[in-house]
Amino acid sequence: MERVYYDYPTFRADLKALADRLPDDFDALIAVARGGMTMAHMLGEYLNIRHVYSLNAIGYDDTRKLDSLQIFNLPDLQRVRKALIVDDIADSGETLKAVIDRLEKANPNTLFQTATLFYKPEKSIVEPDYWVKEARNEWIDFFWSEDLKESSLVV
Repeated sequence: MERVYYDYPTFRADLKALADRLPDDFDALIAVARGGMTMAHMLGEYLNIRHVYSLNAIGYDDTRKLDSLQIFNLPDLQRVRKALIVDDIADSGETLKAVIDRLEKANPNTLFQTATLFYKPEKSIVEPDYWVKEARNEWIDFFWSEDLKESSLVV
């Protein structure tokens, strides 16, 4: 599988393009940790959404998909009318689907929509409501995962 590095300037431009497509009626942002955390933080600042939450969804060990998906640390969304779930990529879509299902079950009065930077249309069982780029079979190494590693540091 080809590995592709996704740098900060590209992320910033893509996130701005995504933000400009979003409606302005979200009460909250929910980051799927860890991939959606940088997105949720920056979108919260840009869109002036102060209710920014995260939940954990673990389905990979590095590039290896795990046998089962773990979802935990669901936020309390009782007062949220409409929330945007953000993650870096809809790869198989299984994580996004499981997160949506868990959040809708726990919060039946909240409308949930989804946004990702990347979407794999041939592979994902879920198409995000908002996404920026299509990906194929490559593995994307995001700057937030790579830039502080010893081999990535430029001195």
